[in-house]
Amino acid sequence: MDNLKRSLGFWACLSVSMGLVVASSTLVTLGQGMGIAGPGFVIAMIAAWVLQHFSAQSFAELACLMPNAGGIRSYTQVALGPLLAMVATIAGYIIPNFFAVPSELAIAGSIISSTFIPSCSPAVIGGTLFGVLIVFNILGVDVFAKSQILFTTGMMVSIAGLGIIGLTEVGNPSLHRLAQMDFNPMGWSVLSLTALAIWLYIGIEFITPMAQEIQEPEKHIPRAMSLGLLIIFVINLLYGLTCIKYVPLGELAESLSPHILVAQAVLGKPGLVIISIVSLFATASTVNTVIAVVPRMLYSMALNGELPAVFGRLHPRFKTPWIGILAMSGGIGCFYFGGIANAGNIMVYLLAAVSSWLLCYIVAHIDVIVLRLRYPQLKRPYKSPFFPLPQILGALGMLASFINIFPDPEIRNTIMRWSCLFIGISIVYSALWLKLVLNKKLFKPTPLEPVLKYMEMEEPVQSKKEVGVAFGS
Repeated sequence: MDNLKRSLGFWACLSVSMGLVVASSTLVTLGQGMGIAGPGFVIAMIAAWVLQHFSAQSFAELACLMPNAGGIRSYTQVALGPLLAMVATIAGYIIPNFFAVPSELAIAGSIISSTFIPSCSPAVIGGTLFGVLIVFNILGVDVFAKSQILFTTGMMVSIAGLGIIGLTEVGNPSLHRLAQMDFNPMGWSVLSLTALAIWLYIGIEFITPMAQEIQEPEKHIPRAMSLGLLIIFVINLLYGLTCIKYVPLGELAESLSPHILVAQAVLGKPGLVIISIVSLFATASTVNTVIAVVPRMLYSMALNGELPAVFGRLHPRFKTPWIGILAMSGGIGCFYFGGIANAGNIMVYLLAAVSSWLLCYIVAHIDVIVLRLRYPQLKRPYKSPFFPLPQILGALGMLASFINIFPDPEIRNTIMRWSCLFIGISIVYSALWLKLVLNKKLFKPTPLEPVLKYMEMEEPVQSKKEVGVAFGS
């Protein structure tokens, strides 16, 4: 019997919840956001933090109710039916990472090449790191967890250290003085940067598809996401204020690598070394998380008949979804080595990914509301407090952020085109597969009871027949 291995504790959960969030690309978007809005970008950061806290509450309730590898797909299938479930997974977590992960690898490869080994191609450096992380994930969830804790700890300590050094002026004494700036020159329009700020917290829910591999998920998942968001906000605040203290706003806003400018201004050449190490840890943490989590979504979709059955196979020795890992990695590799993720387009790609994620967060909030109303007496291991206010405010906030994805109309239109492409591909594939292959009704929710019964089995039989009964096929 092939079963995912339940071995992750709290610290692994915390590392995974933060692993995708603080990435090399967040250092870029944080620097550019501070350059666009000055200290007022902190307002957008707080608004984004509140919205993501609401999202974390909804995802925690859903994941503890249905702790399986399906993530948003499993919850939405029971609440809203199979079409929206598949679309949320594909548009929100699979397709966007074909753009976001290559961007991460490109940033890290470029910085490491220029700092340490200029004779080596950035593409080779990024590709080598990618290959190592693929192997880590195939070798087992324990190897993944240990490497993830290392990457996340190294990343957080390095970024926080750079921020503290900058704010205390231990480094270079030649400063761009914060006192010369207005706090919020953009006024209320700074809230139009909330979507950009949400990228600083995107992916906090990536722990939820690993719920089957977590010890006491009802305790560890909510705590890991809440604490992770708080730690991330504090670290981003330290680093963001350092950015505008050392580098003029215009240079930050226009730079494709504002984190390099900041590191040089704070510590000179040693700063380049530190930011290169930060970038290495950040990219490794992000890519490691994606390679771990998204294949588990593919694994769950395959068990449910929504992907070819081969994606439902686990490695006979390591109990990892190795087919999904190789398939997802292969797709990412094609985009990376195809050169689509060049630094000049990173803002558009990342915000296109954000726009798709925002819709998934809206779906998660709706899932909670629907399931609370449909199954009011159901025992929930974790309940989102103050229901339904976090869900309503969270969904409305995410919708407003989606509509106002970026202040510049031209960039916003480009982002919307990419986002519509992501969603369109997802809808077409999902509808055709559900009707032609599975012969399912697109909007008929799956009953919750057989799903819970299936997940409660000590050794779930992963045959197509039993999975089909559980998920309404």
